[in-house]
Amino acid sequence: MRSDILKQDIETLPHRALLMSAGLKEEDFELDKPFIGVANSYNNIIPGHILLNELTQEVKRGIRDAGGVPLEWGVPGVCDGVAMFVEMRLSLPSREHIADNIEIMTVSHSLDGWVGVTNCDKITPGMLMAAGRLNIPAIMLTGGPMKANVVDGQKHHPIEGFGVVGQVKGGAMTKEEATKMLPLMVCGAGSCVGLFTANTMAVATEVLGMSLTKCATTLAIDPLKKKQAYETGRRIVALVKADVKPKDIMTQNAFENAIRVDMAMGGSTNAVLHIPAIAKEAGVDITVDMFDEIARETPNLCKIIPAGTHEMADIDLAGSISAVLNRLKDMIKDSATVNGRSISAIAEEGNVLDDDVIRTLDNAHFSEGGIAVLKGNIAHSSIIKQTAVGNEMMSHSGPAKVFYTEKDLLIAIEAKKIVEGDVIVLPYQGPAGAPGMPEMLTPTDAIMGAGYKKVALITDGRFSGGTSGPCVGHVEMEAYNGGAIGAIKDGDIVEIDIPNRKLNVKLSDAEIEARLKNVKAPERKLTPLMVSYREKFTGSNCYGDKVEV
Repeated sequence: MRSDILKQDIETLPHRALLMSAGLKEEDFELDKPFIGVANSYNNIIPGHILLNELTQEVKRGIRDAGGVPLEWGVPGVCDGVAMFVEMRLSLPSREHIADNIEIMTVSHSLDGWVGVTNCDKITPGMLMAAGRLNIPAIMLTGGPMKANVVDGQKHHPIEGFGVVGQVKGGAMTKEEATKMLPLMVCGAGSCVGLFTANTMAVATEVLGMSLTKCATTLAIDPLKKKQAYETGRRIVALVKADVKPKDIMTQNAFENAIRVDMAMGGSTNAVLHIPAIAKEAGVDITVDMFDEIARETPNLCKIIPAGTHEMADIDLAGSISAVLNRLKDMIKDSATVNGRSISAIAEEGNVLDDDVIRTLDNAHFSEGGIAVLKGNIAHSSIIKQTAVGNEMMSHSGPAKVFYTEKDLLIAIEAKKIVEGDVIVLPYQGPAGAPGMPEMLTPTDAIMGAGYKKVALITDGRFSGGTSGPCVGHVEMEAYNGGAIGAIKDGDIVEIDIPNRKLNVKLSDAEIEARLKNVKAPERKLTPLMVSYREKFTGSNCYGDKVEV
């Protein structure tokens, strides 16, 4: 084992003294006891993370009972909901920071394997990236969704508040009325109730085979979650002794399965950023076009908040992710899992307990999966959650209204300068342009909350998993890198055609090229980390691939 060097060599005698000073016992240095790292992302800022200390204790108990030695450290996490609109340009960069954190700790301390105790948007992807990069035995424990607050038959949750802001800005609700709603939106521990990015990535983790069956949907407050934590601790010791590594599990088939389940359930568009990044670390090539290809052949079976009224708790009661896999079992490709059983076997044994929550293939909500990839003279590629778009906006053409900050757009909504038919354009929001590619949930929900039915939005930034409606993101190339979205001016006619996968502006190539020679990126105050992130993505697309600028 990797840790043997710390346990027996005379040169590492002082190392053992240091570890014993931190609490280890002499018997912990027996050669058959693997050193297991526990990367605990607990904090008391993110609702999804406030219970992770309790889960970590169960993970460590499971490790000890299975004959391992647990060694814990802390991992940071950004709450996107708290950072949104205020300052979230560091949120996406935190993903790489988390992967680096785990690389630093596991390699520096000669660990034999590790457990990621995680939840929420960038933390889970960052840990999975580390798993692929390091390729030492690893397993994830996702902390579980929160339960919606049900009042008079209506489900309430924190992300609802972004739409309430839009109602205030649009004049449909007073500030006082909105403030009175605050207690209704408080839910407690867990990742936000719907299929937002946190739960999308928990689902992907389970389908990739990197967490125990049912882990993605078991509520944070469910007693079963602590049992899962304990079994996760026991399981990592078994994985180390059998030398089962992440690259044995996170294969091409596994990634395709994760995308397919995501398409069937209608998950967050952020999956298109995170899954390829995880795959790259695992040595697997996943392209943005694969999401579109898989979506075209995978029906949408679930309508989960924000696309519908069901919450993650409903998916759990309907049979959890194994039930979704069962619906798709003829499309699922065989791959291994940390359970010691194949994903095909798990799919075969899955049982759907509610045909409304998880529909049959022949009674799907939509004939295609959740995400579509649009292309045209504005974009080499762009992303939209098509299953969250009404039929009347599947194709739309309208005049552009260009804004360079979310705040300016909110002011325009409040001043009623946005009219039905407009296409809002938010350039310079990408990884290099913002920098950091912040989420646009505040403006997208403000548009919906203000009551607009035929207003679209396009941006080279990204969207929260809470976004719904005709919102096109990830426009490549981004404006900062010379993308055509930076050439669009007020009044230009923008055409969005989701069925035919088109995104165009009614301008000639010559006109776009001429305009781009005169555009200038807006100046923004940057932290040192933002500066380095901008440098990394200057000349690269949002997936980190170098391209011609």
